[in-house]
Amino acid sequence: MSLHEQLSEASAFIKNATRHKAIRAVVVLGSGLGEFADTLPGADVIEYAKIPHFQTSTVQGHAGRLVIGEIAPGFPIACMQGRFHFYEGHGMPQVVFPLRALRQLGADFLLVTNAAGGIQPELTPGSLMLIEDHLNLMGDNPLKGANHDFLGPRFPDMSEAYNSSLREIACSVASENGIELKSGVYAGISGPMYETPAEIRMLRTLGADAVGMSTVPEVIAANHMGMKTLGISCITNQAAGLSPYKLSHQEVMETAEHAKQRFVTLIQGTLLRLAAQPVLSSQVNS
Repeated sequence: MSLHEQLSEASAFIKNATRHKAIRAVVVLGSGLGEFADTLPGADVIEYAKIPHFQTSTVQGHAGRLVIGEIAPGFPIACMQGRFHFYEGHGMPQVVFPLRALRQLGADFLLVTNAAGGIQPELTPGSLMLIEDHLNLMGDNPLKGANHDFLGPRFPDMSEAYNSSLREIACSVASENGIELKSGVYAGISGPMYETPAEIRMLRTLGADAVGMSTVPEVIAANHMGMKTLGISCITNQAAGLSPYKLSHQEVMETAEHAKQRFVTLIQGTLLRLAAQPVLSSQVNS
């Protein structure tokens, strides 16, 4: 079965499983950040395991559900409570398949979130970081191989992978709500092990401010499909060699829990602002 056929099956299943026949934005919720989806009133919930060609989430903090509801009247969004990671053994096409399927339902915007390790000293646990740009250090990418012209061009531009208009909105919402929102470059690595202190020194030299094991494939795929993208990292730990404590996923989950209210306020406010700006919503490829 071709990719086009697989995407058609998946998108048709999702469309039939929700009252919302068109999606305006996709929100990918990282480790410990899935509770934002629970704020959507009267949302439809679809288990990943039921959707054709979707994988299953195996990581703690990733519920493995698609939650679809309106953040504002006439502005339905799809929240991915958990993602598929490259380190789980999925190929890059499987990692970005859900995003591609939701794009078929009309999604123009991607808000992607993650839990990340802070490299720069000011990025302490609990900080929220607006992603300005990224480094793809995963050793692979979702566009490798034959191009699928129905999704996007062979050589997509990545000079503004994280949309400047969306970043301005997020900064404004943060300021209005008294949320400190820092900014930096995210390095995506394959994982699943945490980095060594030497690798963190290398990443700092390369210009990375934070590091994680996700996000980059989704952002590449979104830009390939002409979606406007915003990325936010919740800094859940200091990277290896910068803290006297050993790194653990439990620490990631606990820190994300402490930051969740600020995170929900920021994401919710950004989406509401986006829903209220039809000009931006209509200029998807600007």
